Amino acid sequence: MTDRVRIVEVGPRDGLQNEKTLVPAAAKIELIDRLSATGLRSIEATSFVSPKWVPQLADAAEVYVGIAKRPGVRYPVLVPNEQGYERARAVGVDEIAVFTAASEAFNRRNINASIEESLQRFMPVIERAKADGVAVRGYVSTVLGCPYQGEVPVADVVRVARELHAMGCYEISLGDTIGVGTPGKAAAMLRAVAGEVPMAALAVHFHDTYGQALANLHACLEVGVRVVDAAVSGTGGCPYARGASGNVATEDVVYMLEGMGLATGVDLDGLADTGRWLSQLLGRDSGSKVARARSAVA
Repeated sequence: MTDRVRIVEVGPRDGLQNEKTLVPAAAKIELIDRLSATGLRSIEATSFVSPKWVPQLADAAEVYVGIAKRPGVRYPVLVPNEQGYERARAVGVDEIAVFTAASEAFNRRNINASIEESLQRFMPVIERAKADGVAVRGYVSTVLGCPYQGEVPVADVVRVARELHAMGCYEISLGDTIGVGTPGKAAAMLRAVAGEVPMAALAVHFHDTYGQALANLHACLEVGVRVVDAAVSGTGGCPYARGASGNVATEDVVYMLEGMGLATGVDLDGLADTGRWLSQLLGRDSGSKVARARSAVA
């Protein structure tokens, strides 16, 4: 494995989707442009889901069109079905993400479908993406626990990840949606999935509900993962997972990775500034320990 880690910034989508106060499209565009200027190379911009499901992201087309897209930076968007795919393609999207869960109970509550039904639903989307030359990333949520089901068998995580990869997803992000994982369990889960899907095609996505996100991430880095999802200022949560707190903060991830000698290509000062700006916009303290520490010193 390399000494470089690619960070997939999910703040503009996963970070904002659960905010109760509507964030204007202009502010979302500014957020993404600020993030682009920090050296991040993968920024999940928005989601073309039904506004009825996620009202906060009803402005997906306006936001995507408004981004000052930088060469070499990818701006994937989430799509739930063919209608979402068509809306995304209409504004020039060239990378999408599809999502399902390793928990049957969570899938039923989240998208009103079984795991198998959700995979079947994505098949025509992925086929169309292949034909159009659009890259597809896959998300598997609840890999370390479910708010409705409790424990999630590792075998179910492996099966879903394997199927998404076989369908054509170039990368599979393994998400601890409710943040209940611990380092040993996270590492064991990743090893099991890597037995069926190449490590180079895997990413990890941790929420920090019990303060374990950085520890879980460190354990998975030791196993070999080199792609990490994170959200600036630790924003996030899940509309369908009660009690889930924010994502691991991108600032904290970059600080840890650089301290480990793992390159990210990200300007930490610029990222922390962006995190503080976003926190002020949302009217709350930053979820990043790095940003809070630097503000206290200043």
